[in-house]
Amino acid sequence: MQGFVKGIAAAAVMGLSACGSNQLMNIETGQNSPDEFAILPTRPLSMPADLALLPAPTPGGANITDPNPNADAVAALGGNPARLQDQGIAAADGALVAHATRRGTDPAIRERLAESDADWRSRNKRRPLEALFGSTVYQRAYRPLALDSRAEQQRWQRAGAITQTSPAPIEE
Repeated sequence: MQGFVKGIAAAAVMGLSACGSNQLMNIETGQNSPDEFAILPTRPLSMPADLALLPAPTPGGANITDPNPNADAVAALGGNPARLQDQGIAAADGALVAHATRRGTDPAIRERLAESDADWRSRNKRRPLEALFGSTVYQRAYRPLALDSRAEQQRWQRAGAITQTSPAPIEE
């Protein structure tokens, strides 16, 4: 009888371990349909005022009826959508970018972070209860890096910083 119970327990542990995922946090869990927010409607077809102004067709290129939400938003707010092309860093932001990159930049930062995250997850496997209840190790992994928003707000207010989007200073 004791061997039978051990066999059932081993089967249960193996079954639960198969529920694991190699992703830290899978936002698309259980999603078997297209993301409705990723689908943008095309503009209605219309006859241009001058056919000579039409761009030459390019395979895989953009179509004049393709949506361009950024340019549409700029135009709706009264701006010039033609100025949306990447013009580099604005002069007003030059000092900020220079300070942020003063020790250099790592072009492979995303790959390094993904690798270190995968390494952490391989050392910290899901616990049986996490697997049983379908939770992830995400919260446990990043709990030490989380900010306590209330304590941070108090710290900034005590230092005299203006926190306009926050409630009134907290009295103690």
